[in-house]
Amino acid sequence: MKPDHPAMRAFMGHRAMLTDYAAKVTGDRAVADDIIQQAWIALAESDDRPQIREPLGYLRTMVRNLAIDHLRRKAREGRLAGADMETATRTVADAGASPEMALAGRRDLACVMGVLQQLPERQRLAVELYCFGGHKLREVALRLGISVSLVHLLVSEGLAACAGRCGLDRGRRR
Repeated sequence: MKPDHPAMRAFMGHRAMLTDYAAKVTGDRAVADDIIQQAWIALAESDDRPQIREPLGYLRTMVRNLAIDHLRRKAREGRLAGADMETATRTVADAGASPEMALAGRRDLACVMGVLQQLPERQRLAVELYCFGGHKLREVALRLGISVSLVHLLVSEGLAACAGRCGLDRGRRR
């Protein structure tokens, strides 16, 4: 947008008022300054719009939307991290499995594979295709030539057998 465009002139003439407005919405003057910077960039990068009838109203709406977006993002980050994203980032445990957890996982997998080998072939195939192959129940049914409800039953009972014989909690994926 050109510097002599009415919206750009309105922005420059009312920058302090727009900053106050953003600060009122966000409750933080520093954030308001950032929002005004974002608004300026968005306005400068937009194509020429001679049809903006009320440049000041347009700018207030733009600033309000950016401020609300900031508040939503901050709330989402707070929910995800339990309020303070920086503290959460510093205190997150290493994602790598400990040697004990890796050993337990290998032991559980060996047990599950042993149980699967004892299941009837059709049930074993249904569980393997669904759980390890990433196929949908419908796809497994087509491949095995059986109904979706039968596939669901075979998979459910197969997983229950694995969980029961290996002492695994079925509500938690490994």
